Amino acid sequence: MSLGITYKKSRRALGVGFALLLGSTAAPALAEGPTLSEEAFEASKQLYFEQCAGCHGVLRKGATGKNLEPHWKKTAKDGTVTEGGTLKLGQERLEKIIAWGTEGGMNNFSDIMTEQEIKDMATYIMMDPPKPPEMSLAQMKETRKVYVEEADYPTEPLHGRNWENFFVVIERDVGKVAVVDGDTKEVLTHIPTGYAVHVLKASEHHKLEEPENPGRFWYTMGRDGKMTKIDLWQTPDKMLVSEVKIAYDARDVAVSGDGKYVIGGGYWPPHFAIVDAQTMEPLKVVSTRGVNVDGDYVEEARVAAIYTTPNEPTWIVAVKELGQLWQVDYTDLDNLRIDKINSAKFLHDGFFDPTGRYFQIAANASNKMVVVDTKTHKLEAMIDTAALPHPGPGANWNDPNCGPVAGTTHLGVGTVTVWGNDPEGHPDQAWKVCYETETDGAGLFVRTHPNSDYIWADQTKHPEPEIQQSVQVISKETGEIVKTIQITEEEGSAAVHFEFNADGTEVWVSKWNLSTSKEPNGEIVIFDAKTLEEIGRVKGLYAPTGKFNVYNRSNHVT
Repeated sequence: MSLGITYKKSRRALGVGFALLLGSTAAPALAEGPTLSEEAFEASKQLYFEQCAGCHGVLRKGATGKNLEPHWKKTAKDGTVTEGGTLKLGQERLEKIIAWGTEGGMNNFSDIMTEQEIKDMATYIMMDPPKPPEMSLAQMKETRKVYVEEADYPTEPLHGRNWENFFVVIERDVGKVAVVDGDTKEVLTHIPTGYAVHVLKASEHHKLEEPENPGRFWYTMGRDGKMTKIDLWQTPDKMLVSEVKIAYDARDVAVSGDGKYVIGGGYWPPHFAIVDAQTMEPLKVVSTRGVNVDGDYVEEARVAAIYTTPNEPTWIVAVKELGQLWQVDYTDLDNLRIDKINSAKFLHDGFFDPTGRYFQIAANASNKMVVVDTKTHKLEAMIDTAALPHPGPGANWNDPNCGPVAGTTHLGVGTVTVWGNDPEGHPDQAWKVCYETETDGAGLFVRTHPNSDYIWADQTKHPEPEIQQSVQVISKETGEIVKTIQITEEEGSAAVHFEFNADGTEVWVSKWNLSTSKEPNGEIVIFDAKTLEEIGRVKGLYAPTGKFNVYNRSNHVT
């Protein structure tokens, strides 16, 4: 069933974004198949976009999550045919999976959806998915808004604060970013940035030609495809300076090493857009549809992650479903050079080694960490890991046995995998697993700091509340867990994500209030990085998830 799109009607009803992504009202399913009322269908379609599309895809073909098409057929290389689909699972089984989650990496939605929403969602995913429209460069340009003219940007900070120890904090479900003073622990402002910001990136120090005042300007990317520009030198009420939409659904953003351009990657449409970093004027759009590493054409080839290479005039663009890393040279936009590096599916997020040469990224469904040499633009290695690696912004440190190493948590199992990442100084350990540490539950993020003796791992993906609410601290010296800390016992809340302050003396952990995410009940719990004791809380936050310290991020501190 192909669902129609009525552009003008959708734009009036919901505005550019959700409506265009989700399409207009669907006709009911065929009489012999699952059916929903128009109202229930529209509500489920919206909820699917908000909660499910990221892992399972707009067209439901799966990636990090399972294929959710009503019926699918897969032919293996040996000719074996496997069939499945949501129709085969059926209403009752789907409701249980959605409500309870799985230990394989899917969290429970009983705290997020009502019983009726779960019931309707089970029915909805047994119906054919609607196909969203495209977005042109001209459409992007129409969405640009300027709140502070470039001529009015200040030449020095206007607030007299230590802005390099600010934290920018994602307030996911209310479409905002909070700015917190890392010295005083004050929440300075809540900046409206669009629905469900996924990540923020700052202008960074760069080996070749770095921008002026690295860390001053931050760029957000939301699930609604809105990119916003934040100026931390402004007074809190004027920190949002401009915005533009580059997609209907998106995940990541990065700033060129010279500070001239910003790139945003779309989940839908599957493309990336290059924007003028000063004016936020869209300049170029490039489709990422193509042939994957298996030789199959992929329409929904989404941009999962984008990173600025610290030593080269390029970006790394991870095309999730293709299993390719595109190294994009931004020095000549008219003659854009793209080196497409085959690796493994499904690429998600990653981080650089301490030298900035090697990029390490998770290929979730392949259970691998992929390593690319950004100097040669070639695949360096693929490391086997436990199920569904997910490092987030990652962690690098020195191990007494293996030398420089990096690590990742996993969506599918409670394990931190650690590998060597110093091919010049420790070639025998490079790109080989050094050790694994078993944790109590699957997690999203691992983090450390050069001045810290510990690695911190969350367990957000485990369905049991007590484990989901606890983080585990691992010794760099022994690789063993030295402390388990339950961040909260509040029902409907979880512990997620870590960030250190600028000098590495504090660790900030989010108490993510999933069940009351649109109320200011979220907190950041602050720990002494040496004693591991709680020393404070930042309160009054709306569903805080990711947190980014200005100094650490602009100086590549992992």
